[in-house]
Amino acid sequence: MSLAEDINPEDLPEAYSMPIEEMDPSDGRLFMHQKHWAYFERMRKEDPVHLSENEEFGRFWNITKFKDIMAVDTNHQVFSSEPSIVIADPPEDFTLPMFIAMDQPKHDVQRKIVAPTAAPANLIVLEPLIRERVCNILDSLPIGEEFNWVEKVSIELTTQMLATLFDFPFEDRHLLPYWSDVATTTDEEGSNNYMEEEARKAVLWECYEYFVKLWNERQGQGDNPKMDFISLLANNPETKNMNDDPLEYLGNLLLLIVGGNDTTRNSISGGVLALNQNPKEYDKLRADPSVIPNMVSEIIRWQTPLAHMRRIAKEDIELGGKQIKKGDKVVMWYISGNRDETEIDRANEFLIDREKARHHIAFGFGIHRCMGNRVAEMQLKILWEEIVKRFDFVEVVGEPERLQSNFVMGFLQLPVVLHPKK
Repeated sequence: MSLAEDINPEDLPEAYSMPIEEMDPSDGRLFMHQKHWAYFERMRKEDPVHLSENEEFGRFWNITKFKDIMAVDTNHQVFSSEPSIVIADPPEDFTLPMFIAMDQPKHDVQRKIVAPTAAPANLIVLEPLIRERVCNILDSLPIGEEFNWVEKVSIELTTQMLATLFDFPFEDRHLLPYWSDVATTTDEEGSNNYMEEEARKAVLWECYEYFVKLWNERQGQGDNPKMDFISLLANNPETKNMNDDPLEYLGNLLLLIVGGNDTTRNSISGGVLALNQNPKEYDKLRADPSVIPNMVSEIIRWQTPLAHMRRIAKEDIELGGKQIKKGDKVVMWYISGNRDETEIDRANEFLIDREKARHHIAFGFGIHRCMGNRVAEMQLKILWEEIVKRFDFVEVVGEPERLQSNFVMGFLQLPVVLHPKK
């Protein structure tokens, strides 16, 4: 049940009405009600490396400009990804090791093992399957009737893709977005993304138990395992014993599930909303569908499906004129970097024919750059190619309901009506 109606956006402090030293952009309600933009705008202008301290997350530095984010994201010697990629510290009894939250060399070993699933050679194999599924989904949608785009299209398409990448039983594919949503819940009372910590752990252990069965079934494939995440991990000498540490196996499962779910799912919804909010851009799309590959990059920049990643300073370092101490949390706000007008021309405009549209930070930089970025782009490209063949307008007919989160820039509801091509 949504608790969005219990949150009054008027209670949230305005960005320009407080001393800048009091600014703290980590409140998930800011993102839910789209009030975070002014916070980041002010910090980029006045204090781009900004210190925040609060009871929930402790002391952390907000990195808000594109080049500063890139400097942190590529400096793996000074800024550690361990033990977590989000602002919040993991529970001491439930820290989940995963390769995105590991440093070299272990990170490189584990990432390399599963990377072939998202490599160009495998995408060539997957493309006709993705197109077939997109067509089936779009052809099943009601015409001229209101429905929730998030549920019927965004979740369904990404779920089917995840099932393929894991070679997951198709009849149980609904479990994958459920586990993804549980993995990114909060125990903050009043959130529309709320779940008690013990209940969350219980569900995630159910996820682990399901995948243990798949692991056991897929061991022993030798030097040429099937091209799915579980087979690759279970048969590589470097990771064949990963399941001996249930937390590490579960952590990497959740990384791959969330990574394959949230980026694409929320960009699918965010793109529809952006085109409705910018009707001249929708006109450009109708006039010239060849712009779609470029538009996909602009949608991902505009949406920035994961708002931040964090690091821990391993030594004292100066950044942007500020002295960051060893042990400090450093939060790279990708969502802010993607609106940095000193780096991206007209950054606050949604332009589907933007020059250098792939020059964005939504996928990160360096060794932790999103492994599945090409998979996400392919799904969005195929989806929009098939949308413009069928529909003149995917019309948003009500206010979207957004997730209350400072990490996942997600949608719960996006009411639309489809208008077919005449």
